[in-house]
Amino acid sequence: MLNFLVLCTGNSARSILLEHILTHRSARRIRAYSAGSHPTGRVHPQSIVLLQKLGYDTSTARSKSWDEFAAPDAPKMDAVITVCGSAAGEICPVWPGAPVRAHWGVDDPAQAPERDVSEAFQTAYISLTTHANALFRFPFETYDRDTLQMTLSRIGTEYNAE
Repeated sequence: MLNFLVLCTGNSARSILLEHILTHRSARRIRAYSAGSHPTGRVHPQSIVLLQKLGYDTSTARSKSWDEFAAPDAPKMDAVITVCGSAAGEICPVWPGAPVRAHWGVDDPAQAPERDVSEAFQTAYISLTTHANALFRFPFETYDRDTLQMTLSRIGTEYNAE
């Protein structure tokens, strides 16, 4: 099982969604975590509503700092995926294990007008699921570092909407 860290600035929406998708839909091939460079301190309520509606367990969902995953006792990450442009452009901490990095940009559903929030979250979820499903088609857990990097980056390039 590979460990993936999903990063976004606020860690309240996109990163939370992809963390759940990767962990719960990968057939135990991935254990995903999420974090933010400047976490909001709360998961966006619509993230919880959508994930629960889709049958995900959200009992442990929380907004957290990426500093948790740069600590010496943090799980060793195999890959770090950014889902927002600002997190992709930031200088990240040094992660234990020196994971590969890729960007899977998705528009921020939390920035949608109130009347469109539900639809924006659904759209983000579908986009992130499309990225994840593309990955699941590969035997990525058998890949060397370079092949994993190339695969994750290619998925990001081919499916990015941001």
